[in-house]
Amino acid sequence: MSPVRYEVADGVGVITLDRPEAMNSLDTATKVALRDTVVAAESDDAVRAVVLTGSGRAFCVGQDLKEHAQALASGDSGLATTVREHYNPTVRTLLTMPKPVVAAVNGVAAGAGASYAFACDLRIVADSAGFNLAFAAIGLSSDTGSSWTLPRLVGWAKARELLFLPRTVKADEALALGLATEVVPVESVLPRAMELARGFAAGPTLAYAALRRALEFSATHGLDESLDHEADMMQWTGASDDHRAAVEAFLAKQQAVFRGR
Repeated sequence: MSPVRYEVADGVGVITLDRPEAMNSLDTATKVALRDTVVAAESDDAVRAVVLTGSGRAFCVGQDLKEHAQALASGDSGLATTVREHYNPTVRTLLTMPKPVVAAVNGVAAGAGASYAFACDLRIVADSAGFNLAFAAIGLSSDTGSSWTLPRLVGWAKARELLFLPRTVKADEALALGLATEVVPVESVLPRAMELARGFAAGPTLAYAALRRALEFSATHGLDESLDHEADMMQWTGASDDHRAAVEAFLAKQQAVFRGR
């Protein structure tokens, strides 16, 4: 059985980490399967929104330390290789795919697991869940994009605190900090994430893609460049069938139907 499940319904691709007995920790097989599944969801024309979640009581607790301990015993941690071959392609695709991504955080998200959630557009978090940037606690730097996403979510000073002094940020604090979009009972996490994702799947897909690109661009460019990029994105979305249909529906006092093109 694959450690990652992928199901598509109503325009939503649901990616589920499925190693509940190991709290969805990331051994090599899981990292490969997750990377390949996320890349497949990006290019899947039947998918207009993505949900990322975990099975059992955890979302994902990060690197499988049992497997990692074996690598250390062999004399080569393999960390640079796995970061470049597994973590980086996965998080880059989560951040840049031209469709919205919702994290359904059903339980604890630690290390790379937290970083994957931070790469999503929205995070629906169980009231019993929490985030832990556990890297420094085991003598490591950060990976999976957390040095990029975390300061953009909580600010430079708070990001340093959470990385330098790792602890579990419980759901209510995560909501206050901006790490959680909504906090709901655990049984409502996936249904609420699916509700949002279905709304995205029925929405203006190109507009969502343009918004993702604009936010990413402005994070690393100045005001003038960002304004020029906004003009480019407006030209692109303004030429879409969805924009024309939405304007026509507005004038006709009808509900717009978006086709994602």
